[in-house]
Amino acid sequence: MIKAVQLVPYRTLSDDYDLTEHLKAKFARLRSERHPLYLTLEEFDEILNWKLCGQYGRQKERRKVNTENVIRTVTGAALSITHPDEDYEIELRLGILCCLRGVGVPVASAILALVFPERYAVIDFRGWRQIFEEERTTFSISDYKRYLREIKRLAAELGWAVQEVDLAIWAYDRAKGGESI
Repeated sequence: MIKAVQLVPYRTLSDDYDLTEHLKAKFARLRSERHPLYLTLEEFDEILNWKLCGQYGRQKERRKVNTENVIRTVTGAALSITHPDEDYEIELRLGILCCLRGVGVPVASAILALVFPERYAVIDFRGWRQIFEEERTTFSISDYKRYLREIKRLAAELGWAVQEVDLAIWAYDRAKGGESI
């Protein structure tokens, strides 16, 4: 399992650090301006491009059914819902976002991580490999909650936002020669 001290040099070294910071700032601005908060089709697509990189085209046809109205409604519900039980809130938010065609837990987690970087991280095979020392390519909501607990533990130890820890782990895995699955 990766240790917090190993992440320190990787805090800003991911290939897409600047783009990530730009997107986080954009969504922070939208959080303060747009009530209730929702994503437009264009904003949703920006997140998909950021998360999926070279795999963006993989489910493009499947995602086409997600109209502007559907995306606004679904993301509005997911981003607005709150609950005193944090685990239940995570389940609700991820479950609602996964109703969109072509969106699974990893993409849903990317939406949450960019909109609420202080609370959420992106789950993917690189982070999972470094946290749990096992290979995995599919993730359930339960897996996400388990992963997020570990990311939050590291974030608390480092004094970083949750999303920053996630991005540093991603950069660490790449730098250490972590192969794509």
